[in-house]
Amino acid sequence: MSPAVAIAAFAAVSIATAAIGFHGLRISRTTGDFYVASRTVRPWWNASAIGGEYLSAASFLGVAGLILLSGTDALWFPIGYTAGYLMLLLFVAAPLRRSGAYTIPDFTEARLDSRLVRRVTSAVVVVVGWLYIVPQLHGAALTIRATTGLPSWVGPVAVVVVVCLTVVAGGMRSITFVQAFQYWLKLTALAIPVIFILLVLAGTGAQPVAPAAANPTGQPPGGLYQNVSLLVALLFGTLGLPHVLVRFYTNPDGQSARRTTLIVLGLLSLFYLFPTALGLAARMFAPELARTGRADAVVLLMPGHLVGGVAGELLSALVVAGAFAAFLSTTSGLVVSLAGVISQDILGGSVRGFRLAAVLSALVPLGFAFLTDSLALAGSVGMVFAFTASTVCPVLLLGIWWRGLTDAGAISGMLTGGLLCGGAMVAGALLGPAGSPMWLAQPAAWTVPAAFAVMVLVSRATKGRVPRTLTRVMTRLHTPERPLATTR
Repeated sequence: MSPAVAIAAFAAVSIATAAIGFHGLRISRTTGDFYVASRTVRPWWNASAIGGEYLSAASFLGVAGLILLSGTDALWFPIGYTAGYLMLLLFVAAPLRRSGAYTIPDFTEARLDSRLVRRVTSAVVVVVGWLYIVPQLHGAALTIRATTGLPSWVGPVAVVVVVCLTVVAGGMRSITFVQAFQYWLKLTALAIPVIFILLVLAGTGAQPVAPAAANPTGQPPGGLYQNVSLLVALLFGTLGLPHVLVRFYTNPDGQSARRTTLIVLGLLSLFYLFPTALGLAARMFAPELARTGRADAVVLLMPGHLVGGVAGELLSALVVAGAFAAFLSTTSGLVVSLAGVISQDILGGSVRGFRLAAVLSALVPLGFAFLTDSLALAGSVGMVFAFTASTVCPVLLLGIWWRGLTDAGAISGMLTGGLLCGGAMVAGALLGPAGSPMWLAQPAAWTVPAAFAVMVLVSRATKGRVPRTLTRVMTRLHTPERPLATTR
């Protein structure tokens, strides 16, 4: 596509994002506005915002690329990404909202009555957020390079600048408006090109060609273990994503949080139809796009490749706009959640502290993005899910549903899961895709059970450390809001 058209698409999304964000500034005045939008976000609006921030570079670009390379074997990614919200609906959404917390560290401190647990949780949440932001910036670099010919660094820098301006302007209140808009933009940006491509293929009577045989990670096929480990990472990892969990704090009550989650399941199911269709179309009719380094760009390249002409240019511009919206929405959600943690734990919890923390939260992963190379986007984000499933998820599930959890157990479990999963990630990077065994490439199948087991065993060994506030906190988590209204 024409570089000028791609640049215009980037500019249009950036201007629209900034304009919506600054609109939120007019009604963002209190600390509650900046942290949790004063807990007034209604289910449909919140569900759209969650869809906007959750559908990251891995979803918008990576899923179609994996399907191009691996065919139906890659369908575990969209299935796992969506099914994770069923776990949220059943086990986390309503109790977490009832906790009254602003952040995940707020919840763990209140549940376990321990400042040390709060500090460890804060460190884990920050690491998770930074690990997740880096692939978004890699996706921006890939998109800029593939569509405009500009240097790769332009994409990540543009994302960080726009996100910082939006978050600093109005915090969670602004980001809610921005992310809701960006979900529907991303859906439109994939749905319309897919429909056009299918019509063109049907009209020209194109015949499928031999699909490209490749593997997105360079790993030998992992079979049952790979699929099970991936599903464990995606199902349990969703429960611990800080930028997703913080959105449930913005609902008015637990019932609204559950309704929000149900709507999110529908929105995600609808969205994933289109990258799946695009990946299958590319595998059947344009397998040449699978050559090295181009699989993650298949969403960007397909309209021009199969449609062509002015229509192809316009469709490509729409896809580019949707891709940039994906990077912006996910990064902004992560920056908001990290800013809330950092400002409360280090900078006093003020609005000014929130704004400083937001800039810090964006600049650190930008540095890491410049120092690292992009892997397959869906694969790299999958590793972040594995890390989250091994750290934040166990303390949330056990904290909500098991009365025996202690501060010592929570800390031991999070450190065990973090060290095991982080070690597997580092070892896999050092060995390289070809030399890394599957149990390192997909560690969730053993790191998640290890984290749960350590958390339970250490808690049982330290029964005397169960907090005195346990009954009051558990009652708050599991009692509908109406009976508690007079005590708030």
